[in-house]
Amino acid sequence: MTLDLEAIYVDLHRHPELSFQETRTAGVIAQHLTALGVEFEEGIGKTGVTGVIRNGEGPVVWLRADMDALPVPEQTGLEYASTARGTDPAGNDVPVMHACGHDMHVTALLGALERLVATKGEWSGTVVAVFQPAEEYGAGSQAMIADGVLEKFPKPDIVLGQHVTPLPAGTIGVRSGTQMAASDGITVTLLGRGGHGSRPQATIDPIVMAAATVMRLQTIVSREVDPRDVAVVTVGSIHAGLKNNIIPAEAKLELSLRYPDDVARARVLEKVERIVRAEAQASGAEEPPVIVTDHTLPPTINDAESTARLSAAFDAAFGEGTVIDPGMFTGSEDVSWFAREAGVPLVFWFWGGVDPAKFAEATAAGTVERDIPTNHSPFFAPVLQPTLSRGVDALVVAAREFLGTPTA
Repeated sequence: MTLDLEAIYVDLHRHPELSFQETRTAGVIAQHLTALGVEFEEGIGKTGVTGVIRNGEGPVVWLRADMDALPVPEQTGLEYASTARGTDPAGNDVPVMHACGHDMHVTALLGALERLVATKGEWSGTVVAVFQPAEEYGAGSQAMIADGVLEKFPKPDIVLGQHVTPLPAGTIGVRSGTQMAASDGITVTLLGRGGHGSRPQATIDPIVMAAATVMRLQTIVSREVDPRDVAVVTVGSIHAGLKNNIIPAEAKLELSLRYPDDVARARVLEKVERIVRAEAQASGAEEPPVIVTDHTLPPTINDAESTARLSAAFDAAFGEGTVIDPGMFTGSEDVSWFAREAGVPLVFWFWGGVDPAKFAEATAAGTVERDIPTNHSPFFAPVLQPTLSRGVDALVVAAREFLGTPTA
């Protein structure tokens, strides 16, 4: 049986699912693994799926793809655009879209497994395919680890993964060392005193407190971090109040923090806490703010020797100039937990999903940031080809580079 990868991708794109809700997606994966004759187990880390191809003695290579979508209303105009809706953790009905390309990740891994099954006479060892839930929560890999994925399946000698991104289709971006930033998700609850909107003097207004806090937090990067260093402080969500004439009792801020290493992390976290507490005090708050860390992601660090080896393999397979150093991405990933817990090397790379002509035009005009939608945008839509075929090829080249060869 030959998998119709384009049809699989379109189907997944039309039917996105939020983190830890990827039951249909897991079912699609299981259906195709069955068709390929690949042994697998479902329900690892709640909705994760892990498949194994055993092919004699040799190294164990893990290939990972994430599969969750985002609460984003799709505006791509694609014929197969998502109209799906879901329920977020707070119980809200939200639009759902594969705005980060995880549908492409899943499809490319299925295509790579098909190729590896068909060419078992050309390699030896074991391939473990990890279809991971809840990357967008930064929780899926640890959920699978807690559920025993490292004990139930052959332990890796190396972990490999990839992510589609706004680079020209055909291009691969990878670098040795820190490829993606460390990250913390933080919820800050500012506690005031509620009351009537006509009598603000009788209240401690948490909305004003929140506004001052948000503005002051922006000075961390602009005034307290060396311009040569990397740090991001983003307030992505503010929630307070239900009616225009009621001053609420509290306001909540949700922060996303990014940094390249643990030293920078400690510095930024200290500054965030200092500002949050100081602004609450300046507003006359009678209770200190509550600061909760929702998730922590380590930096995604590529092993130097393995990265050099894989870059050479990509150049040999796709031609010189295919591989570029994209710099450190300030986005974050949870794939490295697998390699960290197993104590093995990781190589994680990006591959392009933008029409090369469109990318070149935007580059020449200096409008890449404006005209090329990035991950998490409602307009994010990788061109189907050659993005998909390159994603499959890259995984196969990577797996084969670290697998063994048959012995007579």
